[in-house]
Amino acid sequence: MKCFVRSPLQLHHMWRQQWSRPLSTHSALLQEVRTRFAPSPTGELHLGSLRSALYNYLFARSQGGKFLLRIEDTDQTRTVPGAVDRLLHTLDTMGLQPDEGPGVGGPYGPYTQSERTALYRENVQRLLDSGAAYRCYCTRQRLQLLRRQALGRGEKPRYDNRCRHLSEEKRNMLEERGVSHVVRLKLENTDTPFTDLVYGEVTFDVAAQEGDPVLMKADHFPTYHLANVVDDHLMRITHVLRGVEWQVSTPKHIALYRALGWDPPQFAHLPLVTNPDGTKLSKRHGDASVESHLQRGVLPEALLNYVCLAGGGFRELDQTALTSARELTEKFELSRVNTSSCRLDPERLRRLNLLALRRRHQDSQHREKMCDRVRQLVNERFAESSGPPLAPHVLTDAYIDRVLRWSLDNARIEYLSDLVSRDFSYLWAVPERLRDDQMPVEDPAGTLSVLLDRLSGRPEDSLTKDELVPLFRAVAGERRIKFSALMKLLRLALSGVEEGPGVAEMIAVLGKEEALQRISTSIAHAPSEHAAQS
Repeated sequence: MKCFVRSPLQLHHMWRQQWSRPLSTHSALLQEVRTRFAPSPTGELHLGSLRSALYNYLFARSQGGKFLLRIEDTDQTRTVPGAVDRLLHTLDTMGLQPDEGPGVGGPYGPYTQSERTALYRENVQRLLDSGAAYRCYCTRQRLQLLRRQALGRGEKPRYDNRCRHLSEEKRNMLEERGVSHVVRLKLENTDTPFTDLVYGEVTFDVAAQEGDPVLMKADHFPTYHLANVVDDHLMRITHVLRGVEWQVSTPKHIALYRALGWDPPQFAHLPLVTNPDGTKLSKRHGDASVESHLQRGVLPEALLNYVCLAGGGFRELDQTALTSARELTEKFELSRVNTSSCRLDPERLRRLNLLALRRRHQDSQHREKMCDRVRQLVNERFAESSGPPLAPHVLTDAYIDRVLRWSLDNARIEYLSDLVSRDFSYLWAVPERLRDDQMPVEDPAGTLSVLLDRLSGRPEDSLTKDELVPLFRAVAGERRIKFSALMKLLRLALSGVEEGPGVAEMIAVLGKEEALQRISTSIAHAPSEHAAQS
């Protein structure tokens, strides 16, 4: 297959002057920008599809245009029940509300392809009447034979256009016999370059490589190629932004526009979204779906930034910060989209989600919702389980907010669900009684009593790392024990675990009252003397 790409920087110079400015500054001759996102309802929304929806949305908004949603469900065998409703909900959650589409309406509906079949049949008939298309009666068995023969010769399978050359007499005979048929487009001269607004000048000679493509299937449903072109024209789409996997189909789409007497829109193909190792991001992989990320606790604004930072297309975008939807719109420039594959970095997503959590925590309404969500997670994890009981006051807004502030300021979490992981169970549940074989000092009760006495007399705002560490060192010296052994004992008393955050951090987040209560409980259950563990 012949393909060449001219330098996008050179080719796009004039284009960038035209489309990088707000639409209001253009000549009145320029039409309103109209983009569309046209998914198939075959399952959950894929990250690559989210990128396509987002870039269509941003380009339309940046140009003062319209963003449409169209459901491409002509392949009824692949349609999943309920997928459309889930798709609409996910787009709404991500803040990508269409101006026209299912559930919204608009002047060019219906916006679901299965409700537009009469339009496709009408335009297929136009193509048949003009001689730009023909009926193909080849059986499945013959097409499979052509495929096997081509593969046997080491060639790419293609249709040999046999039925294009049938005599009128032969066609009439096949029609009288009621032989099933499809409708194919006559492809001519598809080696003419077309301009891709991302990749530059591109050529794919699909006529030589594939033969005449099917427009209408034997069940009278259109193929993607026909429905896509008809709908884009009738819905007045001006710019088609889609995945680069569709670049090879663009010459046949342009040929179909010409055959119908229509001007094609402008095309911009977006590079593949891949795993960190460069392998294709599969829809069958759990982490490839938007819904799986949202359910795991990824915030919509973090996910949007994640996709944007991988794909480029922005002017002066801070790679280490979280950018608002408004700023993304203002900074979006189609000519800056990368031509290389977009490798997703899960570590970047975790950092972005922490930034998003911090930003939300600064807003009172979001902070209240975050407290409610943490309370729900705690109840699900601890209150409804047979494990250790919840500590007093841990479900109050004041305590949850203190935990949130500590965990976000110190980058202890990346998702809210991290707060109920095993490492942080001490924040909510009362530690189990210490076992004798855990004791790191000879007289745990006596040592803890000294600590309790020293801590009790200090105001809560002095329970900081700078204040507590010298106090702990002084007690270790007085008791003639190692500082590390003292820290281990105190951590066990506060959390029931031997490893975790610093003891000073634990006391700060638990609060003075809860910390002293846990130390007192440990004193009551600890032996007064204990042989140090070797």
